[in-house]
Amino acid sequence: MSRSLKSVLSTALIRSAQPGLIKSALSGFAGQTLKLTDGNFWQAFYGTDSASGKTVSQQTALQVSTVWACVRLIAETIATLPLALYERGANSSVIATSHALHDVISRQPNADQTPVEFWECVVASLLLHGNAFLYPTFSAGRVIALEFLLPQCVSVRRLTDGSIEYTFTDLAGNRQVMQEGELIHIRGFGTDPLQGLSPLSMGRQVFGAAMAADESASKMFANGMKLGGVLSTDTILKPDQRKELRASMADQFTGAVNTGKTMVLEAGMKYQQVSMTPEDAQMLQTRGFNVEEICRWFRTPPWMVGHSAQGATKWGSGMEQEMIAFLSFTLLPWMKRIEHSIDRWLLQPDERRRYFAKFNPEGLLRADSAARASFYSSMVQNGIYTRDDCREKENLPKRGGNADELTVQSNLLPIDKLGGESQGQQARNALLDWLNQENPERPNES
Repeated sequence: MSRSLKSVLSTALIRSAQPGLIKSALSGFAGQTLKLTDGNFWQAFYGTDSASGKTVSQQTALQVSTVWACVRLIAETIATLPLALYERGANSSVIATSHALHDVISRQPNADQTPVEFWECVVASLLLHGNAFLYPTFSAGRVIALEFLLPQCVSVRRLTDGSIEYTFTDLAGNRQVMQEGELIHIRGFGTDPLQGLSPLSMGRQVFGAAMAADESASKMFANGMKLGGVLSTDTILKPDQRKELRASMADQFTGAVNTGKTMVLEAGMKYQQVSMTPEDAQMLQTRGFNVEEICRWFRTPPWMVGHSAQGATKWGSGMEQEMIAFLSFTLLPWMKRIEHSIDRWLLQPDERRRYFAKFNPEGLLRADSAARASFYSSMVQNGIYTRDDCREKENLPKRGGNADELTVQSNLLPIDKLGGESQGQQARNALLDWLNQENPERPNES
């Protein structure tokens, strides 16, 4: 009897307190094969045809440099941002290090992956397929592990009673039916609340055109950047002579390494070159336009994947505003989808009012020491961070005492004290009063 997903996961030994003893909940699927009758899996795996004649799938689309760059840029950036579970307090929120879910989402989601690797898979799945599926393992009502499931292995449908049903096909071809809540479903952009739309499917014409343009350019280089030529003669060649001539031409003048070599013609033959450079065919313009088209699908600035229409980089020019736009319009929607899914599916109803998951975008400042120093200075001077808060973020020991006190600049006063004496003037007046008491006959000084 074949084992179902639920039975395999329930027998896995997962001990979050001892990472060395963690065993993958999906280890029972290793080395298994898929059935040829599993049409849903193979269609998602091999992709669908496009008008350009190219088959668009996850594997073929990622071979396009722009797709690879966009997916990797967004997935790696989000995966490297700090993600933590916070507990709401009376005056502030603190990281809930004592909650088991915090360790799962920020330290070790499962036995096979680090947090960066895990969230990379989740975000890449959302970017390419429009959906991400996670299987949680519970112990005593708490989540102790999250397993990433291949989106092409999961099908979704809505039942007549309105509930959502998930069918998971494991690598052995076994099917396991799960209800909503047993499987975590993170949806991308879509017009149906059932599931997100697949960018690979919706944009297959754009991706297919880019793949066709890359293939055409490669073939042009293989032919020495020349499309060919015409050999003419006044005599009629025999079939054997034509075959021999073609073989000779192919051996001597095919490939970019043979470009520029001299051709020897016999029996009054004349060669007329028929050439078309990439500029004449607008190949370079077409490939440049494909980069911008693909970047639109992933909402990625073209300069961030190494493309510039003017031939110059954007680094150093308006960088701060560019990064703010990238964070606000590209990264933030994906981070919010993940945060809300964690709150909804991995926290108990009574815990949602107390705990919440959140990415920390300040992690983007780690590589910029000047921006990080300016940020800390502004937060401390305005009484938002203490100096110990800043030291903690820099992995430095706290100093305690006044270093853990909120302070503001002395020239900033409450509105009701505007127009009054400053602290310096008050100290000067107190000193003059003391001097007058010690020397009554000393004239007052203003």
